[in-house]
Amino acid sequence: MILIADSGSTKTDWRTIDADNQYEQVTTTGINPQYLDTEKIYSIFETELLPHLKERNISAIYYYGAGCSSPDRNRRVEDALSRAFPGVPNYVDHDLLAAARALCGHKPGIACILGTGSNSCLYDGKNIIDNVTSLGFLMGDEGSGAYLGKLLIKAYMYRELPEELATSLTNRYNLTKNGILDAVYGSDIPSQYLATFAKFMHEKRKNPVIKEMIYENFEEFFERHVSKYEGFGELPVNFVGSIAFHFADTLKLVAKKYGCHIGVIISSPSEGLIKYHQELLKMQNA
Repeated sequence: MILIADSGSTKTDWRTIDADNQYEQVTTTGINPQYLDTEKIYSIFETELLPHLKERNISAIYYYGAGCSSPDRNRRVEDALSRAFPGVPNYVDHDLLAAARALCGHKPGIACILGTGSNSCLYDGKNIIDNVTSLGFLMGDEGSGAYLGKLLIKAYMYRELPEELATSLTNRYNLTKNGILDAVYGSDIPSQYLATFAKFMHEKRKNPVIKEMIYENFEEFFERHVSKYEGFGELPVNFVGSIAFHFADTLKLVAKKYGCHIGVIISSPSEGLIKYHQELLKMQNA
């Protein structure tokens, strides 16, 4: 039995798969080693994951995660997994590889993640061959939920929102200047806080001001990321993540502006990853 993790900053989906292709799912808090150390990561495993796996004989762990983009960050997750599952080999890689495998399978394409954060890559059917640098929450994350929230909160704080929207936002989230600044600058994962406002924006997406922000969010992503890949006008551009899924109509409009063909838009890479690893199990057991 293997354990597969698809981890973002907001939540982590865990699935066990056995030789008969039977699987079970557990969802835990999101994990990002860019912001969390080994001890905090292990604490999530200990309290939220292990109680569900007491009777499971795990033979290998494949972990795909946001923030797993350097040996040092990956080691934080590896060490926490080794402590939680002693003696079980674990393989930690970037969530971008999970997206590419889930979205493109064995065919070339551009794979994009638009969730709490954002990222993209050019995939040749086997490997990631190009990746426009993702600058993360502070300097980048165009196209993401956090970037949407940043656009909204900036407009709110600068008194640029129509009174109706500003009042609705204040009442719904009980917003104060100090509360916002504390949440953004005093939190371990400020992107999670800002991404929570994406739901509000989805509900108000027909409002002209909100509509423009949503369009700007995706336009920034295509301009700074998608358009930089060789063949972006010919290859299918595929998307995974809650923001891409729930704002798909606007995403398609922006793609059309850039002459791109959208392949698939899915909310989670889990099903694609399950298929990939089911095939891997078959080969290993053949």
